[in-house]
Amino acid sequence: MAIIKSVRGFTPKIADDVFLADNAALIGNVEIGEKSSIWFGAVIRGDVNSIKIGKNVNIQDGAVLHTLYDKSPKPSTIELGDNVSVGHNATIHGAKIENNVLVGMGSIILDNVVIGEGSIIAAGAVVTTGTIVEPGSLMAGIPAKKIKEVSPEQSKDMIQRISDNYSMYASWYTEE
Repeated sequence: MAIIKSVRGFTPKIADDVFLADNAALIGNVEIGEKSSIWFGAVIRGDVNSIKIGKNVNIQDGAVLHTLYDKSPKPSTIELGDNVSVGHNATIHGAKIENNVLVGMGSIILDNVVIGEGSIIAAGAVVTTGTIVEPGSLMAGIPAKKIKEVSPEQSKDMIQRISDNYSMYASWYTEE
C-alpha cells in the first residue's frame, strides 16, 4: 500500500480512480485528479507547499516532486495540467506544467519554471530556475534550450499515447 501521510494539517486528496503503486509516497498538501497514476518509488512531497496534479497524469518510477518553503520570490508550488507524463527519475521542484506535456526521463525542472502546453522536455534536460518555455517547444540540454517547435499534432499524438498507455498499465494492476 502506498505511503499517504498527513503533515502540517494537510492530507493528500486523491481521486477514487487513481492508481498508486505500493511504495509511492504522497505527503501533505497534494491533490491528484482522476485517471492519474503514481508509480513505484515516486515521491510527491507537499510538506512545505502545495502540489496539484491534473487528470490522466502519470508520475513514473522514481520521480520526485517537491517545493521550496517561502524562500523564493513567488510561492513555490507545483501545478501539473492534464495529460502530463513525468518520466522515470525526473525531478520537478516548484514549477507549473501546462496540459499535454512530456517531461523526459531523468530531467530536472527547477523553481518558478513554466512549461507551455504541448511541450516536450528531453530526457536528461535541466530547465533552470525562472525559465518560461513557450507552448509547443522541444527543450534539451544542460541548461535546456529550445531545439525546435513541435507541431500540435506531433505533441498531441505522442503525449496522448503515453498518457493512455499509462492508464492501460495501471489497469493491469487493478485487475489482479
